Amino acid sequence: MSSSFKLERDAFGHLVLIEAEGVRHVGVVPVRAFPLSAPGEGLSLVGSEGRELLWIDRVADLPEPTRALLAEDLAARDFAPRLLKLHEVSSFGVPSTWTVSTDRGDTRFVLKAEEDIRRLEGGALLIASAHGVQFRIPDAKALDRASRKLLERFL
Repeated sequence: MSSSFKLERDAFGHLVLIEAEGVRHVGVVPVRAFPLSAPGEGLSLVGSEGRELLWIDRVADLPEPTRALLAEDLAARDFAPRLLKLHEVSSFGVPSTWTVSTDRGDTRFVLKAEEDIRRLEGGALLIASAHGVQFRIPDAKALDRASRKLLERFL
């Protein structure tokens, strides 16, 4: 990781990476290498052309103002409500509309394909809605019986 860079926001709210040589890259996007298993380690700053401009080994090693800017962008990008209960599924085929309770409130979303349910370590699941929102279930076995029964139809 290059320790001699600066990160700031432009007038439009975009992140700007300023390299040690003074080269400015507007509209960089922070991307975690391991968002679930090691969120504070391995962060890439990707330019508007989709190429990595800078690799950061550990976010904690950065100065506080830089960490704060990254945290703001990552919070929006990493939005993943925790699914607490499944109330209803419109059909057991896909696409289907799911009515659920999350740690952010009750909502409905469309599951486009069964492949949009990903199994993670330790019995966790990540469910991608048709609009790209990632709903996480830390432990599917911890859900109530009715929720587990609905979910099992898709696993």
